[in-house]
Amino acid sequence: MHSNNHLPEPILWLQLIAVCMIAIGLYLIAMVISNRRFRKSWSIWKTLSFGIGVVFIFSAIIGPYAINAHSDFYAHMTNHLLLGMLAPILIAFASPVTLFLRVLNVKTARRVTEWMKSWPILLLTHPLVAALLSVGGLWILYTTSLYALMQQNVLLHMFVHVHVFIASYLFTISIISFDYLPHQWSFRFRSIVLLLALAAHGILSKYLYAHPPEGVSRIGAEKGSMLMYYGGDASEILLILIFCTQWYKSTKPRVSTSTHSFV
Repeated sequence: MHSNNHLPEPILWLQLIAVCMIAIGLYLIAMVISNRRFRKSWSIWKTLSFGIGVVFIFSAIIGPYAINAHSDFYAHMTNHLLLGMLAPILIAFASPVTLFLRVLNVKTARRVTEWMKSWPILLLTHPLVAALLSVGGLWILYTTSLYALMQQNVLLHMFVHVHVFIASYLFTISIISFDYLPHQWSFRFRSIVLLLALAAHGILSKYLYAHPPEGVSRIGAEKGSMLMYYGGDASEILLILIFCTQWYKSTKPRVSTSTHSFV
């Protein structure tokens, strides 16, 4: 069992709070500008989704669950569900990239979209690469000494959390297309990657049930892995439903085509 002596210092807590508040503030400002510029108002549901997603991130890195996660694998796995599964889906639905492209001037928006077509962005948003970063990263975290090390080092602890969220977000947007993405792979290919990723996640949860990570008791591993398995199922079902709905809608004939409203 790990001690809580390595919790983030107050200044780091304040910085994390500031990042969450700035993210929400920028989104709200962009929403106001967008509503003034376009006839069709920005969806209030997307705004709420972004806010709840940021709250989930905030809850995973600061607060009771974050404190208990250093000594309780169940609490740690709760953070994993918030940070690595629910928050990415909510923020993907909020379409932050599309919103900010809408409020930029045409010249700047085109520059940004051209930058997003660069090979590093295309590589990171490739479904297979994103899946390896997300699910593969979890296998490395829990089957090596990395999990124990992150409980002893604040910077490593924060780096792992940032990686979990960013990798999960990249995987989410590579599978479901709520936001602007310069290249979207076929539904058939994405469905294969999605099934493989979900299978790898499920196998990992079962593996942890029988093989606790370093420094985790067997009882703690059993409770945490069960939450990872069943809680992950709920998030995965939501992801599958969104994906299948988008696939179904894509098969319907379109009445007309239009370009993106932000260019």
